[in-house]
Amino acid sequence: MSSANATMTGPRTAPEAAAEPDAAVQAGGLRIALFSGNYNYVRDGANQALNRLVGYLLRQGCDVRIYAPEVADPAFEPTGTLVGVPALPIPGRSEYRFPLALSRRVRKDLGRFAPHIVHVASPDVVAHGAVRWARARGIPVLASVHTRFETYPRYYNLGFIEPALVFGLRRFYNRCDALVAPSESMVELLRQQGMNDDVSLWTRGVDRTIFSPQARDMAWRRSLGIADEEPVIGFLGRLVMEKGLDVFTDACAELDRRGVAHRVLVIGEGPAREWFAEHLRGGVFVGHQTGADLGRAVASMDMLFNPSVTETFGNVTLEAMACALPVVAAIATGSESLVRGGVSGQLVEPGDIDGFADALETYCNDPALARLHGQAGEERASDFGWDRINSAVLNTYRRLLAEKR
Repeated sequence: MSSANATMTGPRTAPEAAAEPDAAVQAGGLRIALFSGNYNYVRDGANQALNRLVGYLLRQGCDVRIYAPEVADPAFEPTGTLVGVPALPIPGRSEYRFPLALSRRVRKDLGRFAPHIVHVASPDVVAHGAVRWARARGIPVLASVHTRFETYPRYYNLGFIEPALVFGLRRFYNRCDALVAPSESMVELLRQQGMNDDVSLWTRGVDRTIFSPQARDMAWRRSLGIADEEPVIGFLGRLVMEKGLDVFTDACAELDRRGVAHRVLVIGEGPAREWFAEHLRGGVFVGHQTGADLGRAVASMDMLFNPSVTETFGNVTLEAMACALPVVAAIATGSESLVRGGVSGQLVEPGDIDGFADALETYCNDPALARLHGQAGEERASDFGWDRINSAVLNTYRRLLAEKR
């Protein structure tokens, strides 16, 4: 659990006000305060994107200070200087932390740092405080949208609160100067929902040194008890219900009823692992993988099945495409901006079990078509380089700062 007395490295000394832009700022010397509900204590696509962004900003000469919950044993070392904020475990999901307040200690550190830009990455209590702090000082605020929080309650029998969540998110995001979102479909949805008038694209990249068709390893597959001729349907991500685990298992059960030969390879860990294993016949669980091991596991699938509707981008979809795998995904924000139905995969209405089973059966029975669609996906993935992508955020910072001036 984070403590209000967490140790911090020495902050830059500056007045309790927004610093005036100058030539150094325009050349890259921006000071950016980044607020995140999860920067490195659990590994997921959103916080890995934030760490990559900070690494890019530091290389451009920016000064970045991250305000987020800390834990004793984080999933990975943070990029940049991390300042702990008070937080408590979320009931029922103790692996996550709920930031409690923009405490006096954190406000004091923030004032000494004197950021030119405040960037908020989750609509929590501390982010609300950071937005108020910035607005009182005339500092531009950028919000990045990483997940569809309003959809989560439907996976826990609380769908009735979704309209209230949308209302609260709309109020929060409209107090920011601009938003960035990781897919064209998510940008359009945010505009339709009235979240903000200024919404632009900050997409995601893929590390081609890790995710490549060349990482495929049939000997590794055999070591898991998977025969060469068995079509492998892959799941990649945290094992939580909001990833559509129920739809995944129902579609695979339908394949069983149809007599379609297949195996399921599950990459990832999470609190729903026991449920998933119980409801998935013959699944091969390889746990959390990183680096070259992750690339090998993904490339050794024959297709990716991603039924989730909660992603704003779908990092796992892009990683599979980079490995030349066809993707069967829900028609949802993120996936529909990456996958071309009938070209690099199949897009299916959310929750359509028969539709998902039809798409999976097609690839299981037609490996030549699966290879053709996988090759098209790899070609599409070649457009996603991290530095070019992250430069869009830096350019947005500069634009907002110029507009404030």
